[in-house]
Amino acid sequence: MRLLLTALLAFTAGAALTIALEQSHLRAATAAPVAAASTEPASGVQDAPADAWPADAPSPEQVLYAQPHLLQQALDRLSPRVAGVPNLYLVSFAGDGSENVFRNEAEYAAQLFRQRYGQRAHTVVLANNPATLDTYPLASWSNLETVLARLSRVMDPNQDILMLYLTSHGDPEHTLLVDMDPLPLDQIGAQDLAGILAEHPFKWKVVVVNACYSGGFVPPLAGDGTLVITAARADRSSFGCGNDSNATYFGRAWLVDALNQTADPVDAFRRAQAEVARWEQQDKLTPSEPQISVGSGIDAQLARWRRGDPIGSAVPFRPDAGGEAPATR
Repeated sequence: MRLLLTALLAFTAGAALTIALEQSHLRAATAAPVAAASTEPASGVQDAPADAWPADAPSPEQVLYAQPHLLQQALDRLSPRVAGVPNLYLVSFAGDGSENVFRNEAEYAAQLFRQRYGQRAHTVVLANNPATLDTYPLASWSNLETVLARLSRVMDPNQDILMLYLTSHGDPEHTLLVDMDPLPLDQIGAQDLAGILAEHPFKWKVVVVNACYSGGFVPPLAGDGTLVITAARADRSSFGCGNDSNATYFGRAWLVDALNQTADPVDAFRRAQAEVARWEQQDKLTPSEPQISVGSGIDAQLARWRRGDPIGSAVPFRPDAGGEAPATR
């Protein structure tokens, strides 16, 4: 059914986007000028309104039709696999294009693994953001499937580890927000993600879901050979998103702080869990209670991967987008 809907959407996307843009232009032409309050963050980077399409960007239709080329470019940039030993392949996914915080984390995750973990770490970034429409492939259901299909052909299924880092908003029904308005992108729920992964022969997986209510992703994803980490339990919010931050609480704690101290994702989770709890207590917030599920064998396989190249020095977090990190208190 989804394949049929996708085909229909592809057929009608041009017309739908044209109508949406014409309506947007009409509203802009007829609206009275309004003086805007300054929202420029300390870094000097000003965020565009969530519903504003950048004037210097490709059109929405051009973005849609550029996806095969952008995906091919991203996959062609993968470094060669190191033979005979476990390799790790990271796909970082920034779902919501209206807030820079998610792009920041997706970009930094790729930078961190490339620079700190050596030749056996390979990275692909999928991001929804007005500033990267002609740089990264969109973070979409279809692009995620395409990347995973390609990786399944280059990875050693018995040795290599797939890591997904997904960062976006989440809802109580355990669905990740996938949005680059006005493009018609499908949302990804917990069962959807489990189904996408089940289509490919990945024996070893690390799935990190950084979103509110992300604990709901644990049951459908957990299993042998799989490490699942979430920023919150199934019925709790996580914190730190929004255009006044450049990293979420969990993204800052797990990616920036913990993984610069340890190469073990499980140890990094324990450190991040404590750090997030401390920040939430300071800010008098309802604890998010990050979750973890360690499937049989994955801890040992990650240890085999870590025994390879020497671990590099810490990687500074210097996001291009604006906002203040939650750790700078």
